[in-house]
Amino acid sequence: MRAGTTYTRHFDLETRQHELLGIDLGEGVSRRALILGFVLYLLWTGGLLLLFGLPNKFAFTLYFLPPLLTAIFGTQRSRRNERRWNVTYWALSVRYMVLGHRPIICGGRRSAARVEWIPRRARMTGRGGGLRREATGEGAPLPAPLAGAPIRLDARPRLYGPDQVFAARRRRGGTTTGKNA
Repeated sequence: MRAGTTYTRHFDLETRQHELLGIDLGEGVSRRALILGFVLYLLWTGGLLLLFGLPNKFAFTLYFLPPLLTAIFGTQRSRRNERRWNVTYWALSVRYMVLGHRPIICGGRRSAARVEWIPRRARMTGRGGGLRREATGEGAPLPAPLAGAPIRLDARPRLYGPDQVFAARRRRGGTTTGKNA
């Protein structure tokens, strides 16, 4: 078996902003992190300004700190996959908790029925679950999956020779010569 190595992380060249509005930023800030922080500040602060108006000196922290912390910790490389940011894992986790996992059946030829989806309770108490044991009840069992008993497969390969194939074809009424041979 062949094993491959991915070198794309080693070639990840990140653009940096070394100066902003005449202020020297030293080694520079990642431009992607700077843009994410800017967009978060616009959305968060704009939403709070529309809802509550200008902040007082105590509420200023609520207007300023959440986008800053999200931009700082969200743009760090993830420990699980160093090619992704933490904010990507957070977004995928929220999407999984809200929408769930829709199984792909037969390569997408058939969409999954509603009973084949993972229930929300199982998603929240699973490996990356957000609910604590006290919230779900002490030792509360998860609902049983809606699948039947396992199907035993005991297929036996058989090798048929040309004489047996010829006999079966003759019984079926197939021709041995001509276009269909």
